[in-house]
Amino acid sequence: MANSGPFQYGDRVQLTDAKRRHFTIILEPGGALHTHKGIIPHDEIAGKHEGTVYKTAMGGEYLCFRHLLVDHILSMPRGAAVIYPKDTAQILVEGDIFPGARVLEAGAGSGALSMALLRAIGPTGELISYEIREDHLEYAESNVDGWFGGRPDTWSPRLGDLKEVTLDDVGGQPVDRIILDMLEPWECLETCSKLLVPGGVFMTYVATVPQLMKVMEGLRELKCFTEPKAWESLVREWKVEGLATRPEHRMNAHTAFLIWARRLADGTVAPRPQRRARR
Repeated sequence: MANSGPFQYGDRVQLTDAKRRHFTIILEPGGALHTHKGIIPHDEIAGKHEGTVYKTAMGGEYLCFRHLLVDHILSMPRGAAVIYPKDTAQILVEGDIFPGARVLEAGAGSGALSMALLRAIGPTGELISYEIREDHLEYAESNVDGWFGGRPDTWSPRLGDLKEVTLDDVGGQPVDRIILDMLEPWECLETCSKLLVPGGVFMTYVATVPQLMKVMEGLRELKCFTEPKAWESLVREWKVEGLATRPEHRMNAHTAFLIWARRLADGTVAPRPQRRARR
């Protein structure tokens, strides 16, 4: 799929009607979308610029844009729940995912985070994705391949249990970043400590308070990570219509907690966190 310019065959196009309903098509020669407001031939979309409106013979109007990554993630087939864009953005920034980074993720799920990580590491990075369930891995591979138009050279999806992974399995060198999205991440913390380079960033995504507590305490017990921090992000849209401006009634509230820590150098004992005494 092209990133800009006039629409081309093979592009994934999102059509939006007056009621803000979305219809996604992949442009094919001779193809057509049949709607209750008329037929939209693919040949009449190809060659037009993004941001144009196609009007059907029955008067239906559809705004045409290419699919963004966020559109693809929220509409693609899934086996496991996806990491939502608001949390993905936090992972990319707080995890400092940089071009050329070697990243290990476990819990590939439906491939949503994998796609964002692959974009962030660029053509010189490496993403190794472990998934313990074969059906979930198949969804991830299908979704990632579909978005990129083929298997990215920088991606290595693998069926397996992270607890059994050794340094040899990741090329004999520690990775720069580790991102976990799994049911019991505390069981893999010791493995992660052996796979992560000193100074590397560890992050995990957990949904419940008991999971949060177990991961935080597990990181502290290993004594080879900095004091972990945890947070959640809440997103609320606003309706802006003159005097009717107000927050939307519905919002993307709690999806999960994010936990962050950095790997210490071997043999290092970090200063103990001190808290202000109460008066």
